[in-house]
Amino acid sequence: MRRKPAQTRSLLIKQLANGEFNSGELLGELVGVSRSAVANHIKYLTNIGLDVFSVKGRGYRLAAPLLLLDQNKILDLIGQESNNIVEVVSVIDSTNTYVKERLDDLPQGFVCLAEAQTHGRGRRGKTWVSPFGSSIYMSMAWTFSGGYQSIAGLSLLVGIAINRSLAQVGVVDCKLKWPNDVYYNLKKLAGILVEVEGQVGSHASAVIGIGINIDLPICVDEIDQPFVDLVSITQKPVNRNELAGLIIVTLTKMLKQFEVEGLAPFLPEWKDADLFYNEYVYLESGSNRIQGLSKGINESGALLLDNGGKVTAHHGGEISVRRA
Repeated sequence: MRRKPAQTRSLLIKQLANGEFNSGELLGELVGVSRSAVANHIKYLTNIGLDVFSVKGRGYRLAAPLLLLDQNKILDLIGQESNNIVEVVSVIDSTNTYVKERLDDLPQGFVCLAEAQTHGRGRRGKTWVSPFGSSIYMSMAWTFSGGYQSIAGLSLLVGIAINRSLAQVGVVDCKLKWPNDVYYNLKKLAGILVEVEGQVGSHASAVIGIGINIDLPICVDEIDQPFVDLVSITQKPVNRNELAGLIIVTLTKMLKQFEVEGLAPFLPEWKDADLFYNEYVYLESGSNRIQGLSKGINESGALLLDNGGKVTAHHGGEISVRRA
């Protein structure tokens, strides 16, 4: 049977995951390709961030054993009461794109998780660097019957959900940066990308994308800002299946409450974790740049800036600390 390249690579990864040496000949027999084809597949895997090395006479192995994402384990973790359907893929262009292209056919709470993304996306067209097996790359589908007006502040809610989940695994000092980032010690730990499809006056379907740094390679040149991962924070291995399951359960529960009550019940939680609360910041939106004292958010998720005693609400843009 002739396999697609993605299927062949998935089999190779599963064979290498235990961290033991595997000869090119053995791997070739396993997946039904030549040793030279194995070498080409291994090269592809290293290019997407998998740390594979070879030793003459011994074959290929990973620098360290790899606990792969497991769909069945995640489903067991979220429990029988959950209606979420979870799909785990090995390598994908973007989990958000995958869900977005199938929104009309997906059930409420559908989740796609990937080991790597070749075209991971962040806000404002930025790239989300997505090396293999190093992070959680996840997207959830959720439809809001109340339309666009019912999703105000959704990305902020997702940030709070991530924070809650991280606290449950012992990471308790994370901060939230408006409107879509989770920080630890002033370094980016996680990001959120919410994309909405629908028509005015009708329901709105959201693709909720989440990226959390778990154990990034030592050298990630493509990331252009200070970042941190969970292994660096906790100084111990992190079970991605357990964390993914926890986030799915936490976010699903919060989305159900959010649909009924909006963002208001979550405002105190945001304030407690607000990265820039009571700090002077710049807000950049397009070519506009304003400054003011950050006073948190309102019930629609807008950033509140105090400029000379006048407080204004802002729904879009990027903020940074004001420097003298």
